[in-house]
Amino acid sequence: MGYVTAVPHPRSEAPGPARAGRLSLAVALLSGALGAAVALLATRQQWSQGTATVAGGAFPLTAKGSDVTGVPAALAIVGLAALVAVFAVRRAGRFAVAALLALSGAGIIIAALLGASDSSALDERAAQASGDTSASVDTLSHTAWPYVAVVGGVLILLAGLLALRYGRLWPAMSGRYERGGTPQPRRKAPAVDPDRPEDLWKALDRGEDPTGA
Repeated sequence: MGYVTAVPHPRSEAPGPARAGRLSLAVALLSGALGAAVALLATRQQWSQGTATVAGGAFPLTAKGSDVTGVPAALAIVGLAALVAVFAVRRAGRFAVAALLALSGAGIIIAALLGASDSSALDERAAQASGDTSASVDTLSHTAWPYVAVVGGVLILLAGLLALRYGRLWPAMSGRYERGGTPQPRRKAPAVDPDRPEDLWKALDRGEDPTGA
């Protein structure tokens, strides 16, 4: 009794890379978009608070993330744009955009960590409130929002690293147009032979006039 060797179907070959590409794409899109939203939200919240001593007594002061540093918000927008642009380019261009995405996330992390202990924004407000340019804020404290911005940066960084690793497996925008923006020419319909009834029927099915009138 002979043995039959099973031949794998072409579509069943190498399921690993295709599955990894789809999974990494979904995770990158989710983490990148969520990270940008979290970072932008965090920069609009209160990062630090304190008091300044003025003639009338202690004056409370607060500073938002955007007052402390504008870097996280700017890089969140850059990262979001890079996340969209990664599908418009291929090969070396995709690698460069993916690197920009990862660097945006890393920049947000660094800027937010530095801003978590920064007091310059409150010192400036203390100087304005007291009228003394050398005045500084007293009883300085910080909130958790800078670290929320760090989380947003980590998510964007993750999206960038996934794009660097698996971006070659991701789809790109439609290649309907060739380089230079010239549309690809359409294929011409086959000539109709009036002596062949099957050609006449095929032309009618395509919505053409087989008589050429």
